[in-house]
Amino acid sequence: MINSRSFKDLQRLKNIHISSPYRMVHHRVTIIGSGPAAHTAAIYLARAEIKPTLYEGMFANGVAAGGQLTTTTDIENFPGFPEGLSGTDLMERMKQQSERFGTEVITETVAKVDTSSRPFKLWTEFNEDAEPHTTDALILATGASAKRMNLPGEETYWQQGISACAVCDGAVPLFRNKPLAVIGGGDSACEEAAFLTKYGSKVFLLVRKDHLRASTIMQRRAENNEKIEILYNTEAREAKGDGKFLNALRIFNNKTNQESDLPVNGLFYAIGHTPATSILAGQIDLHDTGYVKTVPGTALTSVPGVFAAGDVQDSRYRQAVTSAGSGCMAALDAEKFLAEQE
Repeated sequence: MINSRSFKDLQRLKNIHISSPYRMVHHRVTIIGSGPAAHTAAIYLARAEIKPTLYEGMFANGVAAGGQLTTTTDIENFPGFPEGLSGTDLMERMKQQSERFGTEVITETVAKVDTSSRPFKLWTEFNEDAEPHTTDALILATGASAKRMNLPGEETYWQQGISACAVCDGAVPLFRNKPLAVIGGGDSACEEAAFLTKYGSKVFLLVRKDHLRASTIMQRRAENNEKIEILYNTEAREAKGDGKFLNALRIFNNKTNQESDLPVNGLFYAIGHTPATSILAGQIDLHDTGYVKTVPGTALTSVPGVFAAGDVQDSRYRQAVTSAGSGCMAALDAEKFLAEQE
């Protein structure tokens, strides 16, 4: 049990802001998330003197504050940083900019939200059994987590040869002119394999079944690309390396029951993402894939006053810069909503 004194001690010693679970708090706009969408929305709202509150989470969805970018080493495609920077550095800069303009950043994970009436209610993991906090508007920027396979060796070589985003990481020196592998059989897998041919010496596309699930045009592009070799009936069993970097993948042919080592210096998962929408389950319209539905060209959702930005509503691009752009949209839509209510 965490008492009042321990909360004060935690704030002082860890230099983080945790709201008290023993009093009800009201916010004009609450942002749930900690990635580019969340902080861009916060920056726009703060500069409009709305003073948003951002719940960045405490290892929400198993990821540190800053979201998926904190698992990326080098970012070279975010405008304004010609020399590149790490994902952690980029998110720290965004957070500093949010706070500079007056955003209240709270290091707690939102556990539950009730959007049945306004003001909306929300509970964090620290005040789940207490009075809820309330908010006039809500921006959901909780992101989406790339599905991982949890192979033996995966943790050792994660971001040391294994990635879930070819567009994010494919161009780094580690993969240039080296054999690479992509796991998946859909459009995303074919797209990522084709993208990686710009950098790798060869790309192996590992497909568990005896056929691709991708659209016909994407299948043809993969099959006709001389740098792509499709390995059907093939499953990954283990990530292998020298203890520092990946250099091989243990594969299994489920048709011949044979195992072998495939020499590769990069492994990319293209098996889908899971959007973080559990806190609004049953309260907001979702696509069949689980992503939040928004009105095209806006951040508006099926619930007036609730807006969605970033990867939680973007199943296609999933880039830091597009997330930031949608965060701007959510902030402007939320500002307009509040003005209309007043």
